[in-house]
Amino acid sequence: MTKSPSTLGIILFIATMIVFFVVYTFFSGINYFDISLKANAFVLPILYAGTAFWSVKSYWNNHRVVKFKDAFKRAFVPMFIGGILSIFSIYAFLTFVDPAAKSLLNYQYVQRQKSELDTEYTSARKIMKHQKDIDELDQKYKERLQSFTPEAVKGKDMLTASHFSGYFAAILIFYVVLSVFFGAFFRTRTIHQPEETNQA
Repeated sequence: MTKSPSTLGIILFIATMIVFFVVYTFFSGINYFDISLKANAFVLPILYAGTAFWSVKSYWNNHRVVKFKDAFKRAFVPMFIGGILSIFSIYAFLTFVDPAAKSLLNYQYVQRQKSELDTEYTSARKIMKHQKDIDELDQKYKERLQSFTPEAVKGKDMLTASHFSGYFAAILIFYVVLSVFFGAFFRTRTIHQPEETNQA
């Protein structure tokens, strides 16, 4: 049976929240941010693309003619509903239900940024031969370190409403590109039949 795009969107929302709470429940330790990042980069895109494909394919199986806009809608609507409900729910949970988890994510985000800076600095310093270049690199590194002092990172929040809006805008591009692809792939190609000529 072909489910409506809205129904699939709700199912996708529930699946997304299951992924979120699995990570939250079992991995909210020292690697919470990294595991959340991996889930968002690998698990959720596969989940959303798979749902979009299933939505379009099931519709395609039951209709002889599939227009581009129909295929696009079947792919886009479930992802949009699942995505926007998830974004609002996760934001509300981290902001109002468990601010400590939000603080942990912000802290680990800053630590990850500092770790990447240290790695880049160490790698660049190893390959430099001229003292002038090394001194310049050291100076820039010290200047960048100032952005990681306790005073600089105090109150730093990467999970504000505006940040979440930015994340969703980026995700929306993914939804549109994927829906365009499915729309073009599953649309029915017009086949021109030769006109029959009536014999007198």
